[in-house]
Amino acid sequence: MTSLKKATGKKTGKPPKRSAPATDPVLPFSESVGYQIRATHRLLQRFLQFKIEPHGITLGMWYFLRALWHEDGLTQRELSNRVGTMEPTTLSAILIMEKNGLVRRVRNPDDRRKWHIHLTPKGRGLKARLLPLAREVVDTAVQNLSRGDVSQLLSRLAEVQKNLHATLDRLDDAHHNGRAG
Repeated sequence: MTSLKKATGKKTGKPPKRSAPATDPVLPFSESVGYQIRATHRLLQRFLQFKIEPHGITLGMWYFLRALWHEDGLTQRELSNRVGTMEPTTLSAILIMEKNGLVRRVRNPDDRRKWHIHLTPKGRGLKARLLPLAREVVDTAVQNLSRGDVSQLLSRLAEVQKNLHATLDRLDDAHHNGRAG
């Protein structure tokens, strides 16, 4: 006897019907800022990946290149912090980028534990080809918005980030103070 038959006493192969929830979800996806931002981010990433992949650049490499185009010569730890990845993930990406001739690692002469990551001419040269593609991705995403709408959207997103940073800072402080006391 199957477990379904044992549980229901019926000889059907169909699972028992579950009743629908009595109320609507407290936070439907259409009203969830987090869900909407994540869905938008995933679409932007997919489109960007489509644009940069023909140039031999993965999405993972893209974030490190962007950080290095902004400030070349960062240490591995600084690069991890800028991109928001763990150091082992950063090291894996750096090694692949080094193998592809995009970056070179230089040991810090004052602190031999630190490695500085520098763009090669090839890595630096990709900026002129790839940043216009990224601009195209963004322009496509906001094509039906006015400049004022885009400015307002960016301002509102900055406010959301500011709120979350402040809240997380308070929680971190409370967590650390609670442990210390």
